[in-house]
Amino acid sequence: MTKAQLENALRNKFLAFVSDTISQEMETDVLPVSASELAIPCLDEEGNEKFVLIKVSIPRGTRNGQGGYDPYDGYYLAEQYAQELKDKADYKAQKNAEKQAKIARDEKKRAEKKALAEANKNLKELRKIKVTPEAE
Repeated sequence: MTKAQLENALRNKFLAFVSDTISQEMETDVLPVSASELAIPCLDEEGNEKFVLIKVSIPRGTRNGQGGYDPYDGYYLAEQYAQELKDKADYKAQKNAEKQAKIARDEKKRAEKKALAEANKNLKELRKIKVTPEAE
């Protein structure tokens, strides 16, 4: 068998497995829409009809500049993706910590400003009090 025939056989095997599994488990139609794609009709939370599209592909890899391909490495790409998700989560956590720190600083400033305004108000009240000497 040629390389293309081997890839087609593998793709068809997975398409058949996915199609059979989904149609049995979810009791829905699985509609082939191309040689490598399946459309699955379903309903969203509000009852609107939507489609889930599943594509099965056998990647060649990346071009190497010499008329060929460097092999596709799913393990490496999975590690890269996991690292990317971790970096995004770390960045989000850092931004959230910075936001919380800013909120705390702002609340502290507001509390200080309120305390100062209250102290000034009390000082004004004290200044209004007239002290008269008592007669002996």
